[in-house]
Amino acid sequence: MPSASPIRWGILSPGRIAHKFADALTAVPDAQLVAVAGRDLGRAQAFAGRWGGRALPSMDALLADDQVDAVYIASPHSEHHHAASAALRAGKHVLCEKALVATSAQARELIALSHQHQRLLMEALWTRFLPGLAQVQAWLKAGAIGQLRSLNSSFCFKPPFDAGSRLFAPALAGGALLDIGIYCISVSQWAVSQLHDAQVLSVQVAGERGPTGVDHRVHAQLGFAGGEIAQFVTALDGDAPNEFWLLGTEGSIVIERRFWHAEHVRLVRADRPDERVHAPHRHNGFEYQIEEAQRCIRAGQLESPGMTHAHSLATLEVIDEMRRQIGVRYPFETGP
Repeated sequence: MPSASPIRWGILSPGRIAHKFADALTAVPDAQLVAVAGRDLGRAQAFAGRWGGRALPSMDALLADDQVDAVYIASPHSEHHHAASAALRAGKHVLCEKALVATSAQARELIALSHQHQRLLMEALWTRFLPGLAQVQAWLKAGAIGQLRSLNSSFCFKPPFDAGSRLFAPALAGGALLDIGIYCISVSQWAVSQLHDAQVLSVQVAGERGPTGVDHRVHAQLGFAGGEIAQFVTALDGDAPNEFWLLGTEGSIVIERRFWHAEHVRLVRADRPDERVHAPHRHNGFEYQIEEAQRCIRAGQLESPGMTHAHSLATLEVIDEMRRQIGVRYPFETGP
């Protein structure tokens, strides 16, 4: 049943991904878009004209608005920490687009603020909440593929090179890992965590930096505490199958092409037909993470069991180590 008091959302940075979020809000009966703000007021006004709510002249104005309960942050990675910190201090719940922030040090600061101000902090990695992954979870927990041994995935594409864009600019925390490789890492972490602790014990990387110095191509292997090995490639300079394979002692699970959408999953076992499940999104896929965030807010939870602070932090610790091995450092980073 829809709630009599909808969660009132504000959106920071009305770009492409924010349009998908606003569209998904229309499919969640107890959600309401009330405000949007960005660096360009005209752009915010156009966004509000399409999706509703009020266009505000700045982030500060949105965070000062008593009509806003929760904030969705869709800015470049480099801006996540500042925006999320300000939102938590202003008493707003925060759903921040992946990666939660650019570094693990920033993540620790945000987690502390979440507890200090008693507000939800959740990384918006939408794949983790999709129906397709619920099916994968059921197969894993039922032992359908025996013991999980290996995880193999790819997420590669070739966008036009633009040195100043969010994908390629070091000042915006560009690079393949934070933008797309994070799906390979986070889904691997999620799959292992369905069975036992998903602690990563080893990280091995071979990578290439592009003309701007950010990671353009990364080949990586993660060793988990339970003995599972995850291997993946992520790149901004070419294509790949972009599937996710979970290999076990008695069979395999495949999350098919564009695995981050998780709309087609397949159970593969010897001597029997494949079991293929179509798991379409009810709207555009973002609705599930919105519903989870709202459930947590209403329950007074500071984190989602499906996307815990510890998981977000662990992912960023892995990415930090990968960047260290490749030699990628953002200009705004401090410390060793």
